Amino acid sequence: MLPNDESPPVFDGDFSTMWSLAQRPPIWHLTWDWWWWLVMLEDPNGAPSGRQLMVLWSTKDNDMVDVNGTQWEPQGRPGKDEHGALALDGMVCAWWFDGKHMHEPYVKQICKMIAMDDTHPSWPEAKEIGKGGGAVVPLLDEDLSMGLASDLSKFWLRLKGDDAAVQGGAPSEMDLTITPWNPPMSVARPSTATYAANMGYDILRVHGTQVTGTMDGESIKGTGYFQKVCVQAPSPPWYWGVLHFEDGSYMDWFLPHLSPTMTSRNPRPWKKRDIQHIALSQGGLFHDAKNHRSERFARVEVSKQPSAMLEGPSGQSPGAPLPVFSVKMWNGRTQIELVVQAVERAHWHFDQPTRGGLWSHLTYNEYPLELKSLKITDEFGVRRREDYGWVRGNAEHAWGMLH
Repeated sequence: MLPNDESPPVFDGDFSTMWSLAQRPPIWHLTWDWWWWLVMLEDPNGAPSGRQLMVLWSTKDNDMVDVNGTQWEPQGRPGKDEHGALALDGMVCAWWFDGKHMHEPYVKQICKMIAMDDTHPSWPEAKEIGKGGGAVVPLLDEDLSMGLASDLSKFWLRLKGDDAAVQGGAPSEMDLTITPWNPPMSVARPSTATYAANMGYDILRVHGTQVTGTMDGESIKGTGYFQKVCVQAPSPPWYWGVLHFEDGSYMDWFLPHLSPTMTSRNPRPWKKRDIQHIALSQGGLFHDAKNHRSERFARVEVSKQPSAMLEGPSGQSPGAPLPVFSVKMWNGRTQIELVVQAVERAHWHFDQPTRGGLWSHLTYNEYPLELKSLKITDEFGVRRREDYGWVRGNAEHAWGMLH
């Protein structure tokens, strides 16, 4: 039992938009909304990347999208009942990396979904409501739901793998409990931007959480990262990455860019035109647990080279070289240089008809990472990879442009 002057930790910040969409008027072919979890679990065999899970609950304002060869035809825009619950025509997609092999897709289901907050009359009785609790629930025989408790003490995430993935060695089901880690990471952080013609985005992030649960009866634990994204603008190619450190530190980088790959219409992992880019913006963040401070970086460089590691046999391009990313971030006080090795690839490609009978394309890759080198230089000295215990992370590289 907790002492009288202590209470269980809860997620902090503003979750008021967590279960709502249409924060700005939708734009046909551009509006795309999703809830997204990245979970990085301990690996009993000691893989530096850990075992990793990505789950996406998504809806799109479009008449047809091809998702990895599956034709998805969303029917209408999200509708609300009199109490604000949303009815969505969407997809649930997931991949699972077992420390050695990528199982992709782990889940790929077209379905109706309900999203509601805990003020809805159908919500189970709760002592505290209206602070951001709620859930997104696919209307399927299997439980693929995700939600946040009314007291903001925990998320839950439940999955059942598709038959083909389970037959290929992926777990049949997962039941995860997701709780706060530390104050800098376990707070809802909104960001928004508006461009011309009401284009823009609204994002809600939780940088770090603790994860426990079961997977086919096995007890598991690790960490998680969350985004809820509402975007209605063509997305240029981007680099993004995130690292969780054993001591409770957090690091990320983001570099949207102009590149010849904007016109790419295929998902091949390597192209001659993949070596040049012009940054549209640069951003990085370091929650430094040792020095008890958070630092932002407006100067970020990312480069990508092929490595000796190869994509596995179940991938989009078996035998293709996996990338190594070199990242440098600096501000007036701190400089960070790191090298991360992709150990596998999760690949999703999207194709949709657009104006004039043309098709637009987006290739979206996620890479479980091994941190190969790290150098953090600040007024206190230099820290390197060996100064930390485990570090787990994931990187993204996307090209093309869906519009």
